[in-house]
Amino acid sequence: MTKQGKSPRQREHQANERTFLAWLRTSISLIGFGLAIARFGLFLRQSQTVTTQNLGQNYSLVNSEILGISLVISGVIIVGLAALRYNRVYWQIEQGNYQPSRFTIWLISGVIALLGILSLPLVWGGRESTPKTKPSQPSGYLPKGR
Repeated sequence: MTKQGKSPRQREHQANERTFLAWLRTSISLIGFGLAIARFGLFLRQSQTVTTQNLGQNYSLVNSEILGISLVISGVIIVGLAALRYNRVYWQIEQGNYQPSRFTIWLISGVIALLGILSLPLVWGGRESTPKTKPSQPSGYLPKGR
């Protein structure tokens, strides 16, 4: 009995599927990071409100909620682009005329780089948001012994 090897077309389809799964892992990571960043920003804002009794809103152009939502949206878009790319490559393999395209690679790399650059002010600006005044006591607070 002879061992039958995989045909080149089968290997190409399997490589296409692995590439598709890598794009899906990337999109799931972006969605997860986006949710974590948005939730952590909400937690920080709530803890700052509790400690400083300041109800002011942060209306800056770059904040954790906007960055988190942008990451989630990017992850969803990458899922769609991955499916389109997988289907296009599938048919190119079937027709025997595969033409590599770098557009998707450059597009996603640019978006992720932009989101990374936009996250830098959050890292540097986070140190300045610590309260400089002693937190006030709740209105119903009575010291012991009185």
